[in-house]
Amino acid sequence: MPENVLSCSLTYDGNGGIPTPRPQKKRLICRLPRNSAFIPACPGGKAARIVLALDEYEAVRLIDLEGCTQQECAAQMRVSRTTVQGIYDSARRKIADALVNGKELAISGGDCVVCPHYCARCGRGCGRRCAMKTDTEDEAT
Repeated sequence: MPENVLSCSLTYDGNGGIPTPRPQKKRLICRLPRNSAFIPACPGGKAARIVLALDEYEAVRLIDLEGCTQQECAAQMRVSRTTVQGIYDSARRKIADALVNGKELAISGGDCVVCPHYCARCGRGCGRRCAMKTDTEDEAT
């Protein structure tokens, strides 16, 4: 084989020789949003609706609100940094469209798992130390 030719392998699942894509990893989100929609206060007919997925919401929350880097966000959501970059770019475009064009922004859907370590009392979880835990609880986990 010539040196400048790349070789690759595909996986087949027995469905007639059709290559199958790798299944999407579930993204870890800290908690569900407090508000599931934002509606513009403009008079007149019903505004168009944009849906922001829960993983897009989480990426914006972590990067813009919590001040995480994309690498830190990726580690917390348990995906790659390039995946976070794509999620974040998509979310920013949707939010900008909703704000500039007066569209309803709904937050729902996506392939996500809610963190089991979220503490509703102190509002922390997902790798951040919960103020309500004791040191012995931290050592046990």
